[in-house]
Amino acid sequence: MCGGARRAREGADVTVATKATRPEGSSSWWAQGGIAVSKDDPEQFKQDILTASDGTADPEAVDVLVENANDAVEDVLLETLDVDFDGNGDGHDFGQEAAHSDERILHVDASTGKAIHVPFLNYLDAHENVEILEDTAALELIRHEGQVYGAMLESDGDVTPTFAGATILATGGIGALYPNSTNPVGMTGDGVGMAALAGADVADMEYVQFHPTVCIPDEDDEEDGVFLVSEAVRGEGAHLINGDGERFMPDYHEDAELAPRDVVARAVDTEREATGEVRLDVSTFDFAEQFPDLVELCEDHGVDYREGIPVAPAEHFLCGGVVVDDRGRTSLSSLYAVGETARTGVHGANRLASTSLLEGLVWGLRAGEDAADREIQTMEPPELLNRDPDLPDQFAHEKFRRLRRVMDEYVGLERTPEDLQRAQAVLRRLKGEVDAYVRTRTARSLYELRHASITALLIARAAGENDESVGTHYLAETPEVEAD
Repeated sequence: MCGGARRAREGADVTVATKATRPEGSSSWWAQGGIAVSKDDPEQFKQDILTASDGTADPEAVDVLVENANDAVEDVLLETLDVDFDGNGDGHDFGQEAAHSDERILHVDASTGKAIHVPFLNYLDAHENVEILEDTAALELIRHEGQVYGAMLESDGDVTPTFAGATILATGGIGALYPNSTNPVGMTGDGVGMAALAGADVADMEYVQFHPTVCIPDEDDEEDGVFLVSEAVRGEGAHLINGDGERFMPDYHEDAELAPRDVVARAVDTEREATGEVRLDVSTFDFAEQFPDLVELCEDHGVDYREGIPVAPAEHFLCGGVVVDDRGRTSLSSLYAVGETARTGVHGANRLASTSLLEGLVWGLRAGEDAADREIQTMEPPELLNRDPDLPDQFAHEKFRRLRRVMDEYVGLERTPEDLQRAQAVLRRLKGEVDAYVRTRTARSLYELRHASITALLIARAAGENDESVGTHYLAETPEVEAD
């Protein structure tokens, strides 16, 4: 979205295609905690990012983030969009979150994404050179010999080519690949799948972050029963309590509840397995006053927060993705990627809390500026066949269930080499089945399944090739090394 806003501000004609029909369909809307800034100490912010990544983040990419953080937030969110961040009477009320050594998180209650996303949409609506296509899916990139010319877009069953001087992928995450996720419905890895199919470089795909405090009141409900409990709640002093009534995080890490996400997520999973449940005790502060939005969510889902909020890890964020440079440029000419779709190098093996909105903002600005003056070129678009439009009943739905089971069982919070091999075998067969249908049928659900199966296979393959247990890629068993 930010890349489109920058291009609009530069005077370029912009077409925004989104599968969403409501703002809630965007990943940005669901961001709770806030957006981190450098304040007056970018070097310490950088060190926190590197530490959270277990030393795997790209220092040069982190420099781009922290050195541009304050200016990007000031320019776009404060001066242009006039986002009303929470204050404390003396200025902004900066929050504290896990693995941050300072209070540096700008926030709006626990609905920061919503507070940013709505003004963004209003800003775009006010520009005549911006066209927003709702309920529109990108099925495939239009490309030839290493250059991207646009994308094939589907809306209401009709598929048409849309050409662009620059194509920016900002399709969000991969939540649909797992049974439980903090992502909105429809996050099928479309950007990664399309880019990889077109030949773009991808990296760090094994690094899938699971958020440790997700409320799952009904584990049989894969969508409506799940909601995120912001890391800011633990930043205010909430404690994790196991089924025996014991606070356990001090036994796992010196920073206790404010340890890096991967550490907390595995600890929560371990304690749930050992004691039956984990609850987030919010009685240590005035939860209702500090987080009224989360109180409302608890009430909507029948959860009495006074008794502690039941939590479990759930898929949250893909740290890897389509490889981009400091301007969001991919390995294919005229193709850009920003946000969760992109692998900037900032996150490495584990993302620091409240850096996702900032990464999208900084790289969106830089990508939009770089892409603004590119001229449209056209070519013969690919022919997407529809010789037999009738799919077997429930085909995509059943295959998605199969994909989620495989990812949950074999490519989840903990992994083994044997499980990763099993996952790859199943996912290769699944991708083959989907490819066979795509050759003669064109349907949004089928192409979403195709993107998801490609993305899932990339994750399983990268995880299988990485024998170092680091960050979100945690190997419960290490591969045996044959002696020379």
